[in-house]
Amino acid sequence: MAFWMDQVARSWLIYELTDSALQLGLVRGVQAIPTLLLSPLAGSAADRYSRKTQILVAQVIDCLMFAALALLIVTDQIEPWHVYATAFGMAAVQTFQQPARAAMTADVVPSGQLTNAIGLNSIIFNVARSIGPALAGVLIATLGTAGSYATQAAFYLLATIWTVKLGAARPSWTGSRRQSDHGASLGGSIIEGYKFSWSNEAVRTGLLVVMLASLFIVPFTTLLPVFARDILHVGATGQGLLLTGMGVGALGSAVMIAFFGDRMPRGIFMLGGVVLYGLSVVAFSASPWFQLSIVLMVIVGFANVCSHALVQTVIQAYSPPEFRGRMMSIFHLSNVVFTVGSMFIGVLATLWGAQWAVALMSAAGALAMVAIHVTIPSARHIR
Repeated sequence: MAFWMDQVARSWLIYELTDSALQLGLVRGVQAIPTLLLSPLAGSAADRYSRKTQILVAQVIDCLMFAALALLIVTDQIEPWHVYATAFGMAAVQTFQQPARAAMTADVVPSGQLTNAIGLNSIIFNVARSIGPALAGVLIATLGTAGSYATQAAFYLLATIWTVKLGAARPSWTGSRRQSDHGASLGGSIIEGYKFSWSNEAVRTGLLVVMLASLFIVPFTTLLPVFARDILHVGATGQGLLLTGMGVGALGSAVMIAFFGDRMPRGIFMLGGVVLYGLSVVAFSASPWFQLSIVLMVIVGFANVCSHALVQTVIQAYSPPEFRGRMMSIFHLSNVVFTVGSMFIGVLATLWGAQWAVALMSAAGALAMVAIHVTIPSARHIR
């Protein structure tokens, strides 16, 4: 909740302080830097040290940064550099938090129920993504940005208290394997992780799927304001409804995955989900009617979460416990690939228009999945 609230509060705060649309983009762009630089280190740390401790430290730092922003706003000492510094800091601690949390889930859930667990996690993720920004908007309207940041700090404090109460998972590999990891250099541990990601065909295929989807299809969301204002003529309210439709589809997909779990053929659904994702975005780019666009966004959300959750399941299920932190850190590098795709789709939209840019890139993403299906026959048989 606090993370998604920050997506609204930080943008609103920097715009209040600078009245600059350029700095709206810059404050988001700076958050990609820690992900790119620190992801390998974060994944290795999650495999070498206590994952619970890594999560706790990250959450405490998050809580303190949000509380500091609230205090700076209340005392009227807030400056733009505070927003940039905390944006960078938030991205850095999130980089360490994400692989540890994802790997910890696999540590405590029986392997036969891992898909169900990741589906449940997707439900929580999408509920928070739907409610968090709306709550931030209400708090900003009534109490100002200080009220939103104070609430975000309180949420992280609650999360920290509950994390402390969690029992420490004791995976079977904790002993000899972790001791050998401590003996190896950190750089060697990182390289070992990259070697494993390439040598394991199922993991390599899953990472390839998520990277291609993040490069070609996911960036279409960058151009949603253009579709809402200039193509569908529904303004900011319409853009919100489009995102709500995407959220409804995402929630439905998460519920399906949580229910069916390992009964789903992961390989087929992983590849087919991205194909459906790409084709539904192509259809959205051509839609002249707002009502049809909302329906298509429901399908987009459904296909996106279906493929994304199953890729994550494949990567964790086919990685030994001692490699899961490093594999999830590589998985989260898809956020950096998304940033590259967003810049590329912006250039194409400037040259050929938003509709053609979205259609061409999404079609390329769908065709890439067909190519994987043909050239890597084992991908379709991943369970």
